[in-house]
Amino acid sequence: MGKNKLIVITAPSGSGKTTLVKRLLESCPEVEFSISACTRLPRNGEMNGKDYYFYNEEEFKRLIEEDAFAEWEMVYTGKYYGTPKAELQRIWDKGRIPLVDIDVQGALALRASYPGHCLTIFIETPSLEVLRQRLLARGTETPHSLDERVSKAAYELTFAPHFDRIVINDNLDTAITDLNRIVEEFAGN
Repeated sequence: MGKNKLIVITAPSGSGKTTLVKRLLESCPEVEFSISACTRLPRNGEMNGKDYYFYNEEEFKRLIEEDAFAEWEMVYTGKYYGTPKAELQRIWDKGRIPLVDIDVQGALALRASYPGHCLTIFIETPSLEVLRQRLLARGTETPHSLDERVSKAAYELTFAPHFDRIVINDNLDTAITDLNRIVEEFAGN
């Protein structure tokens, strides 16, 4: 694989990962967002090849058989997500570093696939109560879905020690500074 580097960021829902990733991409021109593949239908405003590569289940399974993914998983019955090898290569061919925004299991699978070339970063909130409050503030959760997300986050937090770096998103500006420093160090090596 040579000098190809890979940055993988994961976090429980409500940790502020999307905001941090957006700000990181704005400030680090050597890093480019890696577009994932999935079998779900596009949401309102999502575009194929920009937000995700959208496939039907049959196409996705064919790509699995062709070993087209660096990692993939069936998140829900019939709902597949994966990181296309071609997408990583597209970014490497431009002399840039792919940034993959992915769940905990996918992040660990990518690190196993690219040992020595992959930086894994776990974003966490200062506490589960802060996470619960952030999810509540979104106004998109039912009491049941809120409990499910907090429970899943508690489980995902148990994996944090398996990541190369942990960024605690207590203060957004501090978290952005920390994340940028970590990525710049990695990109410069």
